[in-house]
Amino acid sequence: MFFYLSKIFWFFIQPLNLTIFLLLAGLIAAMIGRRRLAATGSVLAFLVLALSAWTSLGAMMLNPLEQRFARPPLPEKVDGIVVLGGGLEGVINLARGGYELNAGGDRMVEAAILARRFPTAKVVVSGGSGELFLEGEGDADTAPQLLGALGVASERLILENKSRNTYENAVFTKALITPKPGETWLLVTSAFHMPRAKALFDKAGFATLPWPVDYRTSGREGVGLFRDNPADSLQATTVAIREWIGLFAYWLSGRIDQPFPGPGG
Repeated sequence: MFFYLSKIFWFFIQPLNLTIFLLLAGLIAAMIGRRRLAATGSVLAFLVLALSAWTSLGAMMLNPLEQRFARPPLPEKVDGIVVLGGGLEGVINLARGGYELNAGGDRMVEAAILARRFPTAKVVVSGGSGELFLEGEGDADTAPQLLGALGVASERLILENKSRNTYENAVFTKALITPKPGETWLLVTSAFHMPRAKALFDKAGFATLPWPVDYRTSGREGVGLFRDNPADSLQATTVAIREWIGLFAYWLSGRIDQPFPGPGG
């Protein structure tokens, strides 16, 4: 139920869709003669889109998330690498049979780099299809093709292809792996996603060493207009809002212990 409610809520609240719904509400209000309501809807739609696409709001919201976990020194021995899904174009790959990467593709590339650096480590890919309306191939189903092409042997791979969100990533991976005390497992995911992912793996009882990748900000962004192209700014704002809402929702539901988890817990 949590999965479906979260997907439906996000469909309506993400900036671009919210803009469309506000404009639609304004249009309907204008058609029935409610001019003040129509003007309010139009102004709100403009503000949502302008702030998301023309300002540095998205980068400023992402930066605290990306700064929360710094990359630690790599240990001498790594028993396994857990890479979370979200880096592959599931809909395209299902249709075309390839392994196309999306903006989060650094997750898979970094997993391959780490796998070559630690040749005895197992590589766990956790990620099924998290789409509600579109049919796509889960990252764990596509990853063997990509990782194999990058030199990671198939016998090193452990695939978890049932999870639909980060909570299920943690729970299903823990059940599949049953890590032993004293083992070192790296957790690879996007830097903005690491606070929520690390907290969920900790809550599931799976101790990991965070290894953030896929940074979306330089860390030097300040308040300003047109700091990036509008499409990228809109995407950054969308990702940031989704992640902050995710953290808050997981905290309220008791799935994580803090609204903004950090290295200390």
